[in-house]
Amino acid sequence: MPVGDPRSRTGSGSPLARLCALLTVLLLAGCAGLPKMDAQRLAALPSVRELTATPFFPQEAHHCGPAALATVLTAAGFDTTPDKLAPMVYLPARQGSLPLDMLGGARRTGAFAVRLEPGLEALFEQVAAGTPVVILQNLGLSWYPMWHYAVVVGFDLTADEVILRSGREARQLLPLATFSKTWDRSGRWAMVAVRPGEVPASATHDSYAEGAIALERLGRLDDAHRAYVAGLSRWPGDLTLAIGAGNTAYAKGDLAAAESAFRTAARANPESDAALNNLAHVLAERGDLAAALATAEAAVALDGPNRSVAEKTLAEIRARRKPPATR
Repeated sequence: MPVGDPRSRTGSGSPLARLCALLTVLLLAGCAGLPKMDAQRLAALPSVRELTATPFFPQEAHHCGPAALATVLTAAGFDTTPDKLAPMVYLPARQGSLPLDMLGGARRTGAFAVRLEPGLEALFEQVAAGTPVVILQNLGLSWYPMWHYAVVVGFDLTADEVILRSGREARQLLPLATFSKTWDRSGRWAMVAVRPGEVPASATHDSYAEGAIALERLGRLDDAHRAYVAGLSRWPGDLTLAIGAGNTAYAKGDLAAAESAFRTAARANPESDAALNNLAHVLAERGDLAAALATAEAAVALDGPNRSVAEKTLAEIRARRKPPATR
C-alpha cells in the first residue's frame, strides 16, 4: 500500500491518490520499454533467482519504511519488528520515513547498511548473492508523488519480472519495465543491510567506507572494526579502510591490531603522513621508541596535510627518549 512522501507531506492515503497511482502503474505497464542493462554483468547472473526464505511483514498504514527495514534486518539475522523500528525511522508529521533514517535505523540496530549504486544490475547482483534489497518507488505521478518502500527478493530475466515484498503482498510480481519506471522516479534509491564483517556483493568503495565510518561515529567500535577489516579484503591496502581499522583497534585498546593496520596503511600508501603519524604514535605507546622516532621523522619529512600533527607526535617521542636529568 502506498504511503506518505518520505521527503514532504503528500496526503497520499486518500482514495483518489491510490486511484491515481493505480492508473499510473497500469499506463506504465502498457507503454514503458525495457531498461538498458550491462550485458556483461547480466551474463554473470542466473536467469531466475528468488529468496523465498525472506520474511514478510504486512505493512500497516504509512509504515512501509519500518516494514521493509524489518524484512531485510530479520533476513540478516537481527531480532526486530516494524514496531521496534518505527520510533527510529517513522516521522508522523510526514507520514513516512526518510532514506537517511532508514540507513541510520539499520545501523543503530547493529547492521552494516549501505546505499547501492543506482542500477538494476546492482539490485540483481545483490539478490543473486542472497541479500534482499530495500528500494524506494514513486507509485504516483511526477507532480503527485506517492512514495513507497518495498523489498526486492527476486527476479526472472526470462519473464522480465521483479519479485517484491510490498505493502500487504508477500509476493508481488511486477513487470521489469514498470518497476524500473517507478524506481527511476525515486532517483533509484536502494539499500542493503548485512551483518558487520560481510561485504555486500555490489557495494562500491565509497558507499562501503561511508557505512563503516557511520558505525564508528555511532560508537559501535567492534562492528566498525569488523567492517573496516572485511573491506580490506575487497580493497586491499585502501587508506580509508586501513586507517579506520587502526583507529577502531586503538580505541578498543588493541595496540597490536592497531599497529598492524597502520603498517598496512603506510606500506600501501607511502605518501600518507597520517598513516605514518598514527603508526609512530602506536609504536611509542608500545615502547618501541627507536622505531617510533624514525617513523615520526618520516611523517614530518613528507610535509603533508597533517604536518602539524606529525610535528607534535615527533616532539612527544623525542621528549620521551631524553634521558632523565641528573643532579
